[in-house]
Amino acid sequence: MSDEVLLVDNPADGVRRLTLNRPEKRNALSNPLRGALLDALVVADIDDGIRVTIVRGAGSCFSAGYDLGGGNVGHELPFPTTPGDGQWPRHVTDGWMGIWDLAKPVIAQVHGWCLAGGSELATGCDLVYVADDAQMGYPAVRFGVPDMHFHAWFLGMRKAMEMMVTGDSITGIEAVELGWANASAPLEDLEDTVLEVACRIAAMPSDVVQLNKRAVHRQMEYMGLRAGLRAGTDICALGVHTASMAEFLAEVAESGLTTALQQRDKPFNDYRTGG
Repeated sequence: MSDEVLLVDNPADGVRRLTLNRPEKRNALSNPLRGALLDALVVADIDDGIRVTIVRGAGSCFSAGYDLGGGNVGHELPFPTTPGDGQWPRHVTDGWMGIWDLAKPVIAQVHGWCLAGGSELATGCDLVYVADDAQMGYPAVRFGVPDMHFHAWFLGMRKAMEMMVTGDSITGIEAVELGWANASAPLEDLEDTVLEVACRIAAMPSDVVQLNKRAVHRQMEYMGLRAGLRAGTDICALGVHTASMAEFLAEVAESGLTTALQQRDKPFNDYRTGG
């Protein structure tokens, strides 16, 4: 296994591929991994030979979310964000939405778990292709408030509400039906499906593609998406001060993170406790 947290290759002409490489941690998004990913995306964006970038995960899943198990100890945030209440949700939301500000398209190739911060990363990408049996969800709503409130925008009010008040996940097929993802495929076909799309994009005039990517995002911004996501970070900041969050953190301190998460999910028989 490589010691690098991010692997980089070019699987086709004009296509850069970035692989989250912490499979033993289900590609938990530590500060070093997030920094390496964001830096690599910028490097690809300014490379005249690259026209589209793919982001995927090594091992069993895309990403199970942010690293809650000590992976950030001794590591600063990968870019500065104004401190104070809400620093973390503002920081990560600005990072993922910064993908929108890149000139060239970025594709998320999602398999297995795509949870919490992992779902935020995928949402920030321009295109999302998923395995049929992938699971996208935000289990952290069972003790707090999400950092990036994309659900209502990409899943519709009713499903967004259901996911936000239960923490339940949806399959890749459901994610396509609801509009969060572009298409799904059997896991064994997912890589070829994504490469086919990437090569079709790479065959287009890159300068025109860059303008058309911007056109779509500008329309979403005029409808208020970006302002809504930023407003959501303030609600996340409030969530840190709830009694439920205090109880969860006390359980972590007393029993350890793994046990606290297992207790969180036990009534629902999913994530860490499901079959």
